[in-house]
Amino acid sequence: MKYYRICFLLVIMMFLTVSVYGGMKNKHFSKKEIKQMSEAKAVIETKFGDIEIKFFPDVAPNHVNNFIELSKKGFYDATIFHRVIPGFMIQGGDPNSKNADKSSHGMGSPGYTVKAEFNNKSHKKGTLSMARSADPDSAGSQFFICIADAPHLDGKYTVFGEVVSGMDIADKIVSQPRDRRDNPDERVEMKIKIVE
Repeated sequence: MKYYRICFLLVIMMFLTVSVYGGMKNKHFSKKEIKQMSEAKAVIETKFGDIEIKFFPDVAPNHVNNFIELSKKGFYDATIFHRVIPGFMIQGGDPNSKNADKSSHGMGSPGYTVKAEFNNKSHKKGTLSMARSADPDSAGSQFFICIADAPHLDGKYTVFGEVVSGMDIADKIVSQPRDRRDNPDERVEMKIKIVE
C-alpha cells in the first residue's frame, strides 16, 4: 500500500512539474496583440554584424510571441549558431550552445514546446523558421534562417518571420569552417534585441 502511495505522489509531482515548467504553448491572441507583434522587429547581433528580422504573427502568433518573450528575457544571449549548412540554412537558439562542449549542441530547449503553426509561407532565402524534432509540436527555442530556397520544408516547419536586412551577415556565418556535425569551428555568438 505504501508503494502505491509513493507512486501516486510521484505521478502527481511529475504532472505539476510539467504544468508549471513545461507543457505546450498555444494561446489565442487578440487582433491588437497580433498588430503589436507585427510592428516589432528583432535584431540578431553577431561579431559579423546585425541581422534584422520582421515577424509574421498573422500566421504564427505563438511562435512570434515565444521568440519575442525569450529574446526579451535574454535567453538567446551568448548562444551560438550551432549548425551551418552552405546552400541550406544557419540554426541557433539552443541554450546548450552556451557551453563550449559541442556534444550537447542542438538538443536544448526552454523547457516547454510550442504547438505547430504550419502556414502558407514558403521557405525561401531569408525565411525565419522554427527548428523541431520529428514531433511537429516539439519546437521550443531553436530557429533557423534559410540561406537558399528550401521548398521541401514547406508545410512541415513553422515559418514565423524573414530577414529584412543583414542577409550578407547570414551568408558570412554559413561560410564559416565547420566540423562533421556542421558546428562552426569558431563560436558565432548572438545577442537578440527586440525593437518595438
